[in-house]
Amino acid sequence: MTRFSVLDLVPVREGGTLTEAFAATAELARAAERVGCDRFWVAEHHAMDGIAGGATSVVLAHVGNATSTIRIGSGGIMLPNHTPFQIAEQFGTLDALFPGRVDLGLGRAPGAGPELQRALRKNLHQAAEYFPQDVVELRALLTGDYDLPITATPGLGAKVELWMLGSSLFGASLAAKLGLPYAFAAHFAPDHLDAALAIYRRDFQPSEALERPHVMVAMNVFAADSESQARLLASSQQQSFVRLRSGTPGKLPPPIADYTDTLPASAKAMLAHVGQAAAVGTPAQVRDGIAAFVARTGADEIMLCGATYEPEARIRSLELTLEACEKALAA
Repeated sequence: MTRFSVLDLVPVREGGTLTEAFAATAELARAAERVGCDRFWVAEHHAMDGIAGGATSVVLAHVGNATSTIRIGSGGIMLPNHTPFQIAEQFGTLDALFPGRVDLGLGRAPGAGPELQRALRKNLHQAAEYFPQDVVELRALLTGDYDLPITATPGLGAKVELWMLGSSLFGASLAAKLGLPYAFAAHFAPDHLDAALAIYRRDFQPSEALERPHVMVAMNVFAADSESQARLLASSQQQSFVRLRSGTPGKLPPPIADYTDTLPASAKAMLAHVGQAAAVGTPAQVRDGIAAFVARTGADEIMLCGATYEPEARIRSLELTLEACEKALAA
């Protein structure tokens, strides 16, 4: 049976505040727990006015305090931005605060220009080259599998569930080699989805953490009582995508009716490309879109993505989606 989880970027909307954004994230996490989602993940982004998840472990503590049973985690921590020791301490702390509930999804992409590299005091492109070794070191700091010259406290012995994230073939290969569950970011980079999953499943090597391949795929989902309403909700994120790709990112804008009709062909093509991993419409349409995506990918889990200008609309979308999918399973 397909399991469902939620990815949140802690969006900051136009006219809104950081305080409101963090409150909305906590409310969304409570809703995800209430409707039966397995996980609630937060993604690390830096120096972006419209995304407030940069201090990811701090945000996860906020989410953990707002919930009681749902797993909380990073989707993901960009390990080149950090040292393995720092992340072992941070997520060891989270595991002590919220035992048995913490996931640590790891990504390799540095995703940073020279200004951010200077601010982080890191050569991120060089650090990315050491990503496989850093993942192994981080796992050893948590498990004690290797004799390291230093102990992370908190960290050592933490029951943190490690995940490999990716949008390319590299992450799939590394996840397979290390025997880790694999999450593919199809919601913004669907190009290598099928090839990456095939490589991961073909090359998977069982580990103490995982006996067989386990795949989660992220997709954008917007559900509403009517198709037109769902497309209106989706237009805020579509505007953000277009602005980001055109080099003018900002806060999450209000929705615009028939937004795509106003766009040049290049922007329409970009959104259509990203839309390969999306389901937008009525509950029935979203249910069928998710079912088709699961049939294509064989995903064990679906990570539901998609920011809305009104936080209540995303909660309603989540409720409609889970209700429709549960009814289909019961039929």
